[in-house]
Amino acid sequence: MDIGTTWRALGRNPTVRTCLFVLGCLLLIVTPIVGVLPGPGGVFTFAIGAGLALKNSAWAKRRYVHFKRRWPKPGGWCDWGLRRESARRRHAIAQERGQASKGGAD
Repeated sequence: MDIGTTWRALGRNPTVRTCLFVLGCLLLIVTPIVGVLPGPGGVFTFAIGAGLALKNSAWAKRRYVHFKRRWPKPGGWCDWGLRRESARRRHAIAQERGQASKGGAD
């Protein structure tokens, strides 16, 4: 078994996923404390914590989707900051549709 397969199998373990979710929540809680220190540490702490929480919790994903539907502009900023693949895919589809409609109008 290669190392990639081992890591993916470990990521499917419910205990590991719960621990990673808890670690992400702890990083989110620590973010305001780190944010007052000089430097950009709070930004990285928030991004890593949010990424861990979103990747390992269905509850966090549902809350994130609710947030994005209610406030789409800040939700787009979050997608950009977290470098979410789904956001890139939606953006590419929107650009294709926009270019197709512009091309048809000419």
